[in-house]
Amino acid sequence: MNYLLLVYGVYLPVTVLLTVWVARTLFTNGRTFLVDIFHGNEPLADSVNKLLLTGFYLINIGYATLTLRSDDPVNSYQQTVETLSIKLGTIILILGGMHFFNLYVFYKLRSRAQNEARAYDFVANKQ
Repeated sequence: MNYLLLVYGVYLPVTVLLTVWVARTLFTNGRTFLVDIFHGNEPLADSVNKLLLTGFYLINIGYATLTLRSDDPVNSYQQTVETLSIKLGTIILILGGMHFFNLYVFYKLRSRAQNEARAYDFVANKQ
């Protein structure tokens, strides 16, 4: 039996499903932040959200396919599970890292938008 085919057969579907799940979660819940950042401009927020979703898919699925290859010999079920755990663990860590990076970017954008709004309110109230 070719154990690498088993690794590939599990790795790709699980990676794609994880990527889609995380991306949909970010897409759905990130919209609120984007609408706030863009001061209620929902069409702009939705457009940026879709672009972020597309980029997220491209980066993660692209990386997953690049790391599909395995140079380590896989000659048993134990080695199959070990190889699969390394590959999936790496993808999960990358997805988690990208998730927190996105949260950080949203936080910084929102903070900047709030500071600009406060400055505008201050200037508007002075006049």
